[in-house]
Amino acid sequence: MVGPSSSHTAGACQIGYVANKLIGGIPEDVKIYLHGSFAETWKGHGTDVAILAGLLGMKPDDPRIPEAYQIAGNENMRYEFDTVDLGADIHPNSVKMVLKKQGKSLTLVGSSIGGGNIRIVEINGIEAGFSGKRPMIIIINEDK
Repeated sequence: MVGPSSSHTAGACQIGYVANKLIGGIPEDVKIYLHGSFAETWKGHGTDVAILAGLLGMKPDDPRIPEAYQIAGNENMRYEFDTVDLGADIHPNSVKMVLKKQGKSLTLVGSSIGGGNIRIVEINGIEAGFSGKRPMIIIINEDK
């Protein structure tokens, strides 16, 4: 992994990477809301850089992670960071992201639970609870 922290960088990057896969590539626009200890230490631990790298499709061992801000600019990815309180039931190393790409939108809440491991807690307001370690099919359906 590219450090300095397995929770704040490797896990954060993995959450961004899962979001990239769910939205179908690099998002055009993303709002990133950091919760708990992510909100308190995101700049010092590189959580912001790691999340951007994951959103760009990088895995936690990608040597380009430190260049994520520059690459995001080159890809014209618009992003915004803010802090949020997601409640006491949400792990302190968590992030909520609202992504947009080609008319599609996706809201995701993910937690970095230690050692680079993650749990995707929620997708579009629906409880999820998966790690992203194994292949899976996720169907996001809109009834009309």
